[in-house]
Amino acid sequence: MPVIHGFDPPERFVTGTVGPPGQRTFFLQARAGVRLVSVALEKQQVAALAERIDELLDEIMSSELSRGVVPAVAPLDLVDTDPLEQPIQEEFRAGTMTLAWDSDDERVVVEVFPFTEAAVVSPDQLDEDFEEPEPEELLLVRMSAGQARAFVQRTERVLEAGRPSCPFCAEPIDPDGHLCVRANGFRRRDP
Repeated sequence: MPVIHGFDPPERFVTGTVGPPGQRTFFLQARAGVRLVSVALEKQQVAALAERIDELLDEIMSSELSRGVVPAVAPLDLVDTDPLEQPIQEEFRAGTMTLAWDSDDERVVVEVFPFTEAAVVSPDQLDEDFEEPEPEELLLVRMSAGQARAFVQRTERVLEAGRPSCPFCAEPIDPDGHLCVRANGFRRRDP
């Protein structure tokens, strides 16, 4: 049986970073009382999670499932701008994440499973039957729609706080400069 770090609902569920832009480590952090769980993940993972939560809430809001429980924006009393809580002790590095809506409890359900090499499938193994190994632990967060909107809003701010994007190639610009292929004279030749 895996160790389940369950929060239903969490007092706090946020995205945060440690380190300077360009070298940041991203974390999901959940707290209830004195229990604090921090899970490391990639920037692309947290961006995809926030985007998908926002899409899920928009879908529910426009359907009959909503019953008015899904706010269009994050409620002001749930907006969280505080830094990550200390000490940050990584429980595990995120791998697979799942997202669902529990219509009975009107909660967004996020499951984060640890990354394992055994779950990596190469392109030539796609046709084979694959059984994912049982995880040793997982993070399970069940939060209200308002908390989910606040999570998305904070995550967007955290993502925007990184390195600025190059206006020409959209790649991140490091503090010590940026070699941009487009701005340095590269042009396509017509055949």
